[in-house]
Amino acid sequence: MTKPLFILSFLLLAFGAARAQPDTESVGTVALELNPGDNNPRNSEGDFITLKDGRILFVYSHYTGGSTSDHAPAYLAGRFSKDGGKTWTQQDQLIVEKEGDMNVMSVSLLRLKNGKIALFYLKKNSEQDCIPQMRISTDEAKTWSKPTPCITDREGYFVLNNSRVIQLKNGRLLMAVAQHKSPGGKWQGNGTLYSYYSDDNGATWKSSEAVPKPADLVTQEPGLIELKNGTILMFIRASGGFQQFSYSKDKGQSWSHVEQSTLKSPLSPASIARIPSTGDLLVVWNNNDGSIPAIKDKRTPLSVAISKDDGKTWQHVRNIETDPDGWYCYIAIHFTKKEALLSYCAGSQKAKTHLSTTRINRLNLAALYQ
Repeated sequence: MTKPLFILSFLLLAFGAARAQPDTESVGTVALELNPGDNNPRNSEGDFITLKDGRILFVYSHYTGGSTSDHAPAYLAGRFSKDGGKTWTQQDQLIVEKEGDMNVMSVSLLRLKNGKIALFYLKKNSEQDCIPQMRISTDEAKTWSKPTPCITDREGYFVLNNSRVIQLKNGRLLMAVAQHKSPGGKWQGNGTLYSYYSDDNGATWKSSEAVPKPADLVTQEPGLIELKNGTILMFIRASGGFQQFSYSKDKGQSWSHVEQSTLKSPLSPASIARIPSTGDLLVVWNNNDGSIPAIKDKRTPLSVAISKDDGKTWQHVRNIETDPDGWYCYIAIHFTKKEALLSYCAGSQKAKTHLSTTRINRLNLAALYQ
């Protein structure tokens, strides 16, 4: 097949998951691209917060040295937008220095109901020691409290993805993590999933029991969303060609057995958020069912869809990134009045920059429904 025909086939086939064929018409505008450079081999996995003066802060993992490994040195850096995400400052502001023996990475930002800003991130000391930390700002991200660990009842390597911590309607803070073990020094990719919750604004945290799942199902990098009826949905990066779901009826203290969703996907994380203006759910993920050999198991395309029934079905499926060489993952979703801001890794497979470049894309919300 010639290259033009391959690309045309790629766009037309468009990975028919989620009960609909995606529209490949562009609905986004790239506002910022953080490319690697000298002594900066990787810029990745960030999150947003809107400040009281109207500016938006984006915090991401800024790597230093020469390695792009998840374990390479990194600190947390910030960029600001004062026009709703259209343009961004050109220079980094240091948010958190490298704390762990390896790095700090994987940011979640959350405006608490008490008005303060919570900053969560991973402090990584080794492949056996990685714990989520929490800091608080009372002055709109000018300064931050000392870090406190969110997991104190277990030791180990816990993955908390970027843009993953939520606060429920009743005020409970809730995060989902995957614990990975290294028996005999060999790191295991299949994680045991837990949620951790706090009813005192992060001063103390308690753990759920492990999320029940089939022994042969690989589970990683869970996320959470509160549904309209108060149930909590956990969405899970997993093997088997689909995103997996689990549900909690008790605000994250226990979880149902993992079940397959309708979102076809490679082993790659998704993100789900509620659109404030409509109340619908927006999912961003790799809508790739593996039927095209050239991109089987690859993290492309990057797609969006909308659910009007809290995740049971999805419609208005669109691809926003379609490069077969692309590598799109670790998404953060942030809403302005008329747009959704997405940040995500947007590297190249051929150039081996999979997680090295982070992109901020602006999506018109009205266009997502057309």
